[in-house]
Amino acid sequence: MHKSYSPPYLWRLVFTALSFALFGLGGLVLRLLVFPLLGLLPASPLQKRQRVRAVISWVFRCFVEFMRCTGVLTYSVKGIERLGQPGQMVIANHPSLIDVVVLIAFIRDTNCVVKESLWHNPFMRGPIRAAGYISNDGSMEMLETAVQALQDGQTLIVFPEGTRTTPGQSPNFHRGAAAIALRGAKMITPVRISVTPTTLTKAEPWYSIPSRRFHFSLEVGEKIDPCDFNTHSSAPIASRKLNQYLHSYYVKDDATHE
Repeated sequence: MHKSYSPPYLWRLVFTALSFALFGLGGLVLRLLVFPLLGLLPASPLQKRQRVRAVISWVFRCFVEFMRCTGVLTYSVKGIERLGQPGQMVIANHPSLIDVVVLIAFIRDTNCVVKESLWHNPFMRGPIRAAGYISNDGSMEMLETAVQALQDGQTLIVFPEGTRTTPGQSPNFHRGAAAIALRGAKMITPVRISVTPTTLTKAEPWYSIPSRRFHFSLEVGEKIDPCDFNTHSSAPIASRKLNQYLHSYYVKDDATHE
């Protein structure tokens, strides 16, 4: 599918720019118009949060479909029906700028640990705060909030690297994600993301597009039981073992896909 005809470079550059312009505009519309109107509807705090997350998921899905229809990208998803379960911690590698967008596009109601800088972004802070996403400020309060979200039955997306992977380098997972999973998750579900050719990486600006349209692949792995790592181990040891397991999962998977 992704090896088929690719639109000309200039076409893809224009529509890449338009995609991100619409994304930013959409964030402002949600913040200034949609969410205030949703807030006027009678509902419990839980229902309001679910509505907001459902809207964000739908908008992100429209964004992905716009990029597909205009020839910027193609995508494939495998095992997506396994995501969105209560108390599920979704662990993913982070090769591109749009990883979280694609994940949320396919999960109607999910929480997410996001970069602290996005809380101050004029285009994104409205949707992020309305959805109750968690700021990755590295504090103990952040860890406790993430654990509580899982214990409350929410799905939680976490990128253990904390930032996008540098192309050609092995992912560097922080142990905080493992600690959250061991304390709060009913299950851990790994998601492998790959982008071919690489684009929207940490080392590239958005306008540095590849020579052909890129293919975004999202593959959901089998669930992992946190109890398998908690047995007969202190919390720091269990966290280290789980972090090593997750790291080896992605490194081994990368080698398999080469």
